Amino acid sequence: MLSHLYIRNFALIEELSIPFDDGLTIITGETGAGKSILIGALGQVLGARGKSDLVRSGSEKAVIEATLTSPRRPQLDALLNEAGIEHGDEIILRREISLKGSSRCFINDSPCTLQVLRKAGDILIDLHGQHEHQLLLHQETHASMLDAFAGLQPDVADYKALLARYRKCQRTIQDLRSEQHQLREQQQLLQFQLDELDALDLDIGEEEELESETRLLENAETLFESSSSLCRELYDKEDSAFVQLSEALHQLERLAGIDRQLTDRLEELQQATSLVEELSRTFRSYRETIDFNPSKLDDLRQRQLQLQKIKKKYGRPIDELIAYRDEIAGQLAGSRLSETQIEELETEQKDLQKKLSAAAGSLRKARKEASGRLSGIIVSELQKLGIPHPEFIITITPEPGPDGELNIDGTPCKALPDGADTIEFQITTNPGEPPRPLVKTASGGEISRIMLALKTALAATADLPILVFDEIDTGISGSVAEAVGRSLKELSALHQIISITHLPQIAAMADTHLVVEKQLEGERTRSSVLRLGPDEHVAAVARLISGNRPSDASLDVAAQLIETGRNAATAP
Repeated sequence: MLSHLYIRNFALIEELSIPFDDGLTIITGETGAGKSILIGALGQVLGARGKSDLVRSGSEKAVIEATLTSPRRPQLDALLNEAGIEHGDEIILRREISLKGSSRCFINDSPCTLQVLRKAGDILIDLHGQHEHQLLLHQETHASMLDAFAGLQPDVADYKALLARYRKCQRTIQDLRSEQHQLREQQQLLQFQLDELDALDLDIGEEEELESETRLLENAETLFESSSSLCRELYDKEDSAFVQLSEALHQLERLAGIDRQLTDRLEELQQATSLVEELSRTFRSYRETIDFNPSKLDDLRQRQLQLQKIKKKYGRPIDELIAYRDEIAGQLAGSRLSETQIEELETEQKDLQKKLSAAAGSLRKARKEASGRLSGIIVSELQKLGIPHPEFIITITPEPGPDGELNIDGTPCKALPDGADTIEFQITTNPGEPPRPLVKTASGGEISRIMLALKTALAATADLPILVFDEIDTGISGSVAEAVGRSLKELSALHQIISITHLPQIAAMADTHLVVEKQLEGERTRSSVLRLGPDEHVAAVARLISGNRPSDASLDVAAQLIETGRNAATAP
């Protein structure tokens, strides 16, 4: 419910702080006192278009703040969560409008966009007299209203879950087919590249091995000559290092026999002699392994040339070429795997289509049955509200769709978010005129009564927001006005109602009566709002009957009307 409305520097309003209660709140006041300004301020905090001329003269900005308390609504929770706004059981909407025409919006003191503020306002408050807030005029809300009346929300939820699975399956198939199509265009090239790389049998480290092996073959003659020379110098010559070390060893053995201090040096020289002998054997063996193979050298050079060409062609080093080869192989293998996946998903999609078609068909049947009952209730309500010859119909129109989407009773249909049909409320209030969509109904007062009839019919089932009526008494009087008042009273037992009226029959039904007054203070005009007690309520209703100075008779009539309103509230 709307528990509090604060307005500062808005039009004629300098500052107002207005508490609200449950039930039916009636707002009255003389023409020009500021009743519409009050509703206009509420419209601003609900996201209506702001203008700089709304700011009170002499002020820098206007501020409107609405405090609402109500059970949480999933739609509102989702909106605030998406906007990153903390929320609980109390929601505070605030709008600030500057002289420059710019505005700032807040929800629970968190800055938000005007769009978020407007969406939150649409969920919480339905303000009649401002078309952008008349939710029931929006055709997209009609299906949910009919479903609420028929108790079909669980069935719609099941359908939506099936649709989500179907769409996910559909998207996956499309993605896989797109990948396949792209791959198919490249497949010939990829296969060629894979064959080319496989034929080369690339190996990490091969280039270094080729370079080393080529260098040995290119220098085989030098290696042979140098190793042969080493063998001669170390062992084979008459004056080789081994011969000279052997002679030196004999000399040192004689010296060590005389001087024991030279024994350690003797062992070192023996080791040197053995080392030279071992080296000579090593180089002799190495010389025998040297390969003089021009044919093999040519093969190695050809391989190096192949590797250089493939690196230049692909612009990648060998290790990246090996990884690219594996990537290509994976893509080509994935193509075959995707085909299997697509076949499995297409089978699942067909199964989901059957289930979706059955669910949509059941919803259509239930909606058609419920639409007749709802139409009858609304026609009856409209007749009570002074529209004697209304015709209200609910059109349930299959949405044509491509073959293979949904099939209901042999007819291809499109899968919509809540079924396979477009649902729209249509009405005519003039005999002989065909029904038209609600949004094309012209009369403001007539629209308000149509809305009241709809809401009365849906009150027990639909999750309706707070209802604010600005023009509901336009063009009515007498018994029709009393009927409108009774309907408002009955509806207020389920939903908070706020209504501006000029008619005593409606004002008498109030649980809370607010009067808007305009005063001249110095050279400035300001509007104020008074909350009336029981006696003031009677007097205010009497003034609506007979003017500013009510007679005893009008006071008696006002008291009777108020008593009638109380009886209406307690009647079974």
